[in-house]
Amino acid sequence: MRSNGDKPWKESHTSLGKVLQSARVADEFKARDIVILNVAGLSSFADYFLICSARSSRQVQGIADNLETALRRLGIRPLGVEGRTEGHWVLMDFGDVIIHVFYDPVRHFYDLESLWSDAERIDWDSVPGGPEVIAEIDRNQDSP
Repeated sequence: MRSNGDKPWKESHTSLGKVLQSARVADEFKARDIVILNVAGLSSFADYFLICSARSSRQVQGIADNLETALRRLGIRPLGVEGRTEGHWVLMDFGDVIIHVFYDPVRHFYDLESLWSDAERIDWDSVPGGPEVIAEIDRNQDSP
């Protein structure tokens, strides 16, 4: 996953770095409409939401499984995961980052982006050099 191997994520790693890494993994596994919401000033329980969707419940489950596996390799374990069995909306709680993987129609029904419309929104597709951003975060975390 990382250019420097799968050594554990350093404790000083930022919430932003964690959510960007999660977005990269979701993108690798063909998640659609990846959006990051900065809810730090609006929420007492998280700094960022990652919201993405898939075309089928099976793909939702696959994206969630791969996200959990990739983050565990970096030493990041979820506090809780809900909805994996149904595959309509998987919520993964990583403390400062909450990941929502939706089946497309379910995402539109709950419309979290509208509920959190005051949050700063980052569309993953518009992040210039998304993978390069991750590489830079990795380099910064590995320096003394």
